[in-house]
Amino acid sequence: MLIHIKGAKGRKDSYTMLSETVLEIIREYWKEYKPNKCLFSGQDKEKPITTRTVEKIFSNICEAVKILKPLSVHSLRHSFATHLLEGGTDLRYI
Repeated sequence: MLIHIKGAKGRKDSYTMLSETVLEIIREYWKEYKPNKCLFSGQDKEKPITTRTVEKIFSNICEAVKILKPLSVHSLRHSFATHLLEGGTDLRYI
């Protein structure tokens, strides 16, 4: 139940947890879009979605649900880490 992220921060590979709920959503997405090379491709189906596109999607969602606090995609990473820490996960693991 891990996601392997190739070329993450510092162009190093990393792993993050995958919940059952997210796995089911990804399975549904896979069935509908049948991606080839990348799970989330950009306009060019052979290349992954760009960071800027993800940021724009996130910004549009925040606007649509009327979140006024300035947030970024990176805010989600910090929130996730905070929830893990509050849930008792060892800081060295986070």
